[in-house]
Amino acid sequence: MGGKWVDASAGTYEVLNPATEEPVGLAPSASTEDAQAAAAAAREALPGWAATDAEERLALMARAADAIRARADELLPLVIAETGATAAVGSRMQVPIAADRFARYSRDVRQVAQRSFPPQVAQATPLAPGGLVSALALRQPVGVVTCITSYNFPLVNMAGKVAPALAMGNTVVVKPAPQDPLAVVELVRILDEVGFPPGVVNLVNSVDPAPAQALVESPDVDMVSFTGSTSIGTRIAQAGGATMKRLLLELGGKGACIVFDDADVQAAVGCIGSTWSFHSGQICTAPTRAVVQRGVFDQVVERLAKYAKVLKVGDPTERDTVVGPLISAAQRGRVEGHVATGKSEGAELIVGGGRPSHLEKGFYFEPTLLTGTNEMAVAREEIFGPVVVVVPFDDEEEAVQVANDSDFGLYDYVFSGDTARAFRIAKRLRAGHVGINTAQRHHEAPFGGFKLSGVGRDGGDYGLEAYSELQSIVWTS
Repeated sequence: MGGKWVDASAGTYEVLNPATEEPVGLAPSASTEDAQAAAAAAREALPGWAATDAEERLALMARAADAIRARADELLPLVIAETGATAAVGSRMQVPIAADRFARYSRDVRQVAQRSFPPQVAQATPLAPGGLVSALALRQPVGVVTCITSYNFPLVNMAGKVAPALAMGNTVVVKPAPQDPLAVVELVRILDEVGFPPGVVNLVNSVDPAPAQALVESPDVDMVSFTGSTSIGTRIAQAGGATMKRLLLELGGKGACIVFDDADVQAAVGCIGSTWSFHSGQICTAPTRAVVQRGVFDQVVERLAKYAKVLKVGDPTERDTVVGPLISAAQRGRVEGHVATGKSEGAELIVGGGRPSHLEKGFYFEPTLLTGTNEMAVAREEIFGPVVVVVPFDDEEEAVQVANDSDFGLYDYVFSGDTARAFRIAKRLRAGHVGINTAQRHHEAPFGGFKLSGVGRDGGDYGLEAYSELQSIVWTS
């Protein structure tokens, strides 16, 4: 912090490999006092960094992107070891995307940072004489931003916060998830090595939640950017409200994937099945709730069951592994509890539902398929594991009603051969993002959630806007 690497006051703790249950390494465990010192260092560095020419800031972002790519061969095995991500997910989605995000925010920010308005003729008032009034809207740095990320994509999520925040002239306090912080520690080391000034980037990691709470409550922190569970997000909003923290919250999801009778069933199954194949369902955008029209319901269930049974569950370092472990024993226990609750409420277990018998170690859970109703807890609560629930519907109105009958609204999907209908349905869904016949993302599009799925948007230029405050400057001539 403050440009110096200092030992964490609370010592260190072991980070476990979720595939082997063996230690990956030691992570620093900061104290509340460490967190307060980091926030103070970021506050002290803010005026100088905010006043730095944009070209200089963006050049550092480009250097960071190059440095991450140069160290990809070192970062990838570390990310796989501490997260349990498969080699395919790690090599395509974990390390390269982190570099891409710094490269994206090394571009010119002037199209976001400044907007002029046509002059207006103003009549004299008791406040001021008349004249030709001009105005400029400027996006100024919010100030000190605490960036708190989830365990599923530690490097990518942190890069997605830190890069636009720094590009807009903010200073940051980096707070990774305690389960897998080691790659984020290396990211901060890279940013230090490429030349970010002292105090601009500060790291606080702890297995204890108290330092994170101290950052949220600190008067030195102006904004909290958080990715994680809705329960923690609501506590951040409550605690930050006392000092009017600006918030960017990307929270839980329970994505509905609506499949109509005329859909390309195989494409829909591929999308829904990504809940199993993409980081073992530990992703908030996963289509965990398949809402399927009755004409293809049995076909979709049959194909999903067949798909689940052929996915290799096992060592994430092996190239043909598709489903790796969950992050921890505690998370696996939560997934097991959800499945047990679903069965007790009447859900039919089609495939999976337990620990793979061939794996003695590791926090693994089988790809699991349930059918039931939208009233069941397994269809309403975020499970964050390789579990899909299939719910039937009869017509368009019911499809929309079922999809929207959720506390969450992050990412939904619509599959139909009639794209006009799919577009019409998409506009009626209470979700921040809707994929039509695809699970692909457009990274310049705004990303965020409705309802309990969060507050605010990032992605592309929207990310720059998220880490800025609007200031209007007015003058007469």
